[in-house]
Amino acid sequence: MDIGARAKKILHAVVSEYLATGEAVGSQTVTRRYGLDVSAATVRNVMGDLEEVGLLKHTHTSAGRIPTERGLRYYVDTLLRVRSLSLGEKDDIRERLGGAPDVPEVMQRTSRLLRELSHLTVVVQAPRPESDSVQHLEFVRLREGQLLAVLETASGQVQNKLVPVDFPIDPAELEHINNYLQDLANGLTLDQLRVRLVEEIASDRAAHDALVARALRLATAAVPAESAAEVLVDGQSNLLSGNTDFDRAKALLRTLEEKDLVVRLLDRTLSAPGICVFIGAEANLADLTDVSVVAAPYGTEGRPLGTIGVIGPARMNYSRVIPLVDFTAEMIGETLTKP
Repeated sequence: MDIGARAKKILHAVVSEYLATGEAVGSQTVTRRYGLDVSAATVRNVMGDLEEVGLLKHTHTSAGRIPTERGLRYYVDTLLRVRSLSLGEKDDIRERLGGAPDVPEVMQRTSRLLRELSHLTVVVQAPRPESDSVQHLEFVRLREGQLLAVLETASGQVQNKLVPVDFPIDPAELEHINNYLQDLANGLTLDQLRVRLVEEIASDRAAHDALVARALRLATAAVPAESAAEVLVDGQSNLLSGNTDFDRAKALLRTLEEKDLVVRLLDRTLSAPGICVFIGAEANLADLTDVSVVAAPYGTEGRPLGTIGVIGPARMNYSRVIPLVDFTAEMIGETLTKP
């Protein structure tokens, strides 16, 4: 939508004022505070035009106007001036995320960091097992008739699983099996590995090589079934701060507790190339229209591992929150994919 340069400036002023105060914005406020060099009457006329095209609306209690969902979307997509984080802020995030001993600690630090810096509710999706690549797959003999499968992923997660065996296997055979499976699985995601195992089982080699057939049988038993990634939710109390509609806040809290809608929303973000902003009904959270979500995937290019995001009022400080979430996601990706 091309609304013209003057209308863009006035819309920017109205939305900026609304985000800062939460109050309806009148023409006098725009004229006095934003130096547009036009009369209040002109601003009023333009605001009326913006209301006609669905970018602004009147409130019941004031002659001023506030942005609609569509107006906020236009502002975020077209008018928003996102400020970069300072070098000090970036260094602080690096320091707080660096040196975490394992994935759960990275996730905990991330949720705490975003909660403290954004003052919003935080959702952190742990690395999705299906998207994580296999770095090491090995079977260790425990006792007769039982092996321990050790599967380590690129993000540092380790899964151990007991696998019963009903055939004799000596140390030399086990070494050959481990070497074969390591070559087969290395670098594949769990999704890709499952597909590869099916293909290999159907191949001529598996039909004519007993050792390969045993290796594939063991690997099929060892690879975990598909499972949903863990989602951490932190800072729920931030939904109850300020001039909160408590009924709406309670509905959102129930949604966050159930997590299904949140997981679906985060999964939508996984396929995005970068930061995502869901405004109002776009977020599809508890049918609430005054809620926004800013989320970003983390991982390596072409292989996202999970998603982080913040949830707050539609009038959140987007210019601050967007770079905060984006840079934090970048740092998580670096932390989890370091060799």
